Amino acid sequence: MCFANDPVNTPYLVAFFNTKLVNAFLRVSSPTLDYHEGPVSRLAFRLTEFESISALAKNAISIARSDWDSFETSQDFAELPLLNSAAGITTIAHSWLAWNGITENNVLRLQKIEEESNQLFISAYGLQDELTSEVPESQITLARADREKDCQRLISYAIGCMMGRYSLDEPGLIYAHAGNVGFDASRYATFPADADGIVPLTDDAASRVREFLLVVWGADTLEENMAWLAESLGTKASETPIETIRRYLADKFFKDHLQTYKKRPIYWLFSSGKQGAFQALVYLHRYHEGTLARMRTEYVIPLQGQIAARIEQLEGDKAKATSTSHRNKLQKEQTDLKKQQAELLIFEQKLKHAADQKISLDLDDGVKVNYGKFGDLLAESKAITGVKDDE
Repeated sequence: MCFANDPVNTPYLVAFFNTKLVNAFLRVSSPTLDYHEGPVSRLAFRLTEFESISALAKNAISIARSDWDSFETSQDFAELPLLNSAAGITTIAHSWLAWNGITENNVLRLQKIEEESNQLFISAYGLQDELTSEVPESQITLARADREKDCQRLISYAIGCMMGRYSLDEPGLIYAHAGNVGFDASRYATFPADADGIVPLTDDAASRVREFLLVVWGADTLEENMAWLAESLGTKASETPIETIRRYLADKFFKDHLQTYKKRPIYWLFSSGKQGAFQALVYLHRYHEGTLARMRTEYVIPLQGQIAARIEQLEGDKAKATSTSHRNKLQKEQTDLKKQQAELLIFEQKLKHAADQKISLDLDDGVKVNYGKFGDLLAESKAITGVKDDE
């Protein structure tokens, strides 16, 4: 690294170090690619076209910063670009096309800036016969619109609004404190945040995604938008859009979330196990000592009752079945439900034990330490903590 004697010189230095010129110099002076302070300090540096090059660098930095801030992982993230480009648009498809146009324009702008900067330095050093100013578009490291990934980001942002991390009424991060302390429900008027920061990944989450699309793009195009979103996520044969979204939430969302946040998730997946009887996301900043008890009484125990009732209903339906194939189908559903019932019973007992312990979090300890406090109640525990559940 190096430091400018005067901050006003920083944009110029940034431009200089990102030119083809410096690449060529360093390949000669340090062919082993060991670009430490020695080779860097010996670079043939001169001031030329200072104002023009500094202006180009500032524009490039602005474009790159805007690109970075379009992702949740930026501390200056304000709003999902897909929503920002939705002003006056009633379909996700057209919002995405608008976003695609923005990204393409940004890539072309930055490419032109880099080429202009290259040309100014190459001319100043008289190397027109040795180097060209062209920069391939593939070397422009800005985000491109990607329908599938952008829709995954849309789901993630919708989950964030459900949890109270974001709001459709205010830009940026809204709630990221600890223990649900100071959570203000009045800041989420357009799309209300979840009351307890617990979102089951079954009917609840998928239904709320539908509600989110309704609020953002309107009622007239709701079914069209649900179908487009589902198709973007990968619809399977005979699935309805909400079934596709539900499957994505249950099977893939948390894996994508882990990848986005580098195995340090902010939404934690409580899971009963392989049978998938119960899965729920909890926002770590809204977790408190009573969260597990509420999860058990408000979600898990009622679900146990629903599964038991369905098993009993299927027993009667089997007796009335008029064909072997129909009876076998009902039998399979009943068998699967009984497996879920057994899994859920064990999970409920573990959940009760953990709830009685009133586990607290210390956010200063980080995700890895806090996630490990819940053992196999949480999915992907080993991947996040590096410790097996039984260790």
